Order: sequence, then structure tokens, then C-alpha cells
Amino acid sequence: MSLKDELQSIISGIGQNSKGNLIEAAAYELRKSKAASTNAQAVEFFKNEEAAGLIDWANKNNLWVHPVDESRFLARGFEQRVYLAEDVRYVIKLNDAVFYEYWLDYFYNLLIHNFLFPLTSYELIGFYMEGKILHAVVKQPFIEISGPTDTESVKEFLEANGFKLKKNNDYFNSELGIILEDLHDENVLTNKGVLFFIDTIFYLMPSFFDQAK
Repeated sequence: MSLKDELQSIISGIGQNSKGNLIEAAAYELRKSKAASTNAQAVEFFKNEEAAGLIDWANKNNLWVHPVDESRFLARGFEQRVYLAEDVRYVIKLNDAVFYEYWLDYFYNLLIHNFLFPLTSYELIGFYMEGKILHAVVKQPFIEISGPTDTESVKEFLEANGFKLKKNNDYFNSELGIILEDLHDENVLTNKGVLFFIDTIFYLMPSFFDQAK
């Protein structure tokens, strides 16, 4: 099985039996709701409708996370806030999926990240409401930094794995049909010469769904 076959399997194979994994379960809920919509293939499934579905799902399954402890705050990005977990081997991230047109795309991103970068895999632990804004709450291993990240090393690593530089810190893999963006030195950390991809932004190109050759 090719890498593209495996990635397609991860995306298309999400089903009811995957509920032991909350990321897969959330994606399943969104796909199920979309399929139930009238003429779902022709009707846009807006992000606020997805959020409403996730809120209802979180209510039914007690998936709400208690207010975060601001004393454990570490950093803030455009799309998320980062906190040190009580188990200091991990960080907790609150993400509002602002980089994605749909919430489903955000969960696809997490699934692809976990497959390609298992050392920094995400675990969805629940949801958090801040006013009217829904956040996914994920846990991820904490990576200690031993030195600055050389973006040229990131480029070399990604090119060796079929990704080409698009512009700035954005890449694409035409064979896989995947775009990977925003890989600056705060999203790829270095520990003892090893690169750790901690914040990836994957987008699926239309060609991703083509049959792999």
C-alpha cells in the first residue's frame, strides 16, 4: 500500500467503530451530519453549523473541559493558546480552527499529522467554549528545545520526503495532494539535532481524493 493509499484510508475509513479515538469520532460526527443533510453534496456545510453539531455532541457525551488554569499559560499563536499540562510531559492547546474553512478539515489535519509525525501526535481531550467561540482542546507531547531550528534543514527534510517549497515556509506534495503550511521555526522545534513538527497545517488538495497510481 502506498503512502497516499494509507492517508486516503485514514480519511475515508473513519467510521462508527473509531469512537475510541476522539479525533476520529469528531470527524465521524461531522461527516455523518453532512451526509444527513438534504442534497449534502450540493449544499455548503457552513462552519457555524459544524460548530453547533460539535457543541451538541459535546453536551451529549460530556466532552467539555473545565476552564483552563491561566497560571500554566505558555504561548499564544494566531489560532491557539498553549498551556503546560499538569503532567509536564505534555502541553494543552486550545484551537478555534480559524485556519480552516471547515471544522472537518481541522480534524483531518490532526489525523494526518498523527500519522506522519507520531512523536508529536495530538490527542483530543474535549472542547471549551469562550463566549460564543468553540475551541478544540488537544494534548501533545512537550518538546524541549536544545537549539534554534534551521529552516534550511526543514526544507531538506521535507524535500527528501516529496514536499516542494511553495513560498516562505509553505510546502506542497503533488503526488500526495497535500499542502503543508506555516513551518517557521516556532512550529518545528529542534532537540539534539532532531526536528519535531509540533504545529502543522495540512490542507487536502482536490487531487488528494484521486485514485493513487
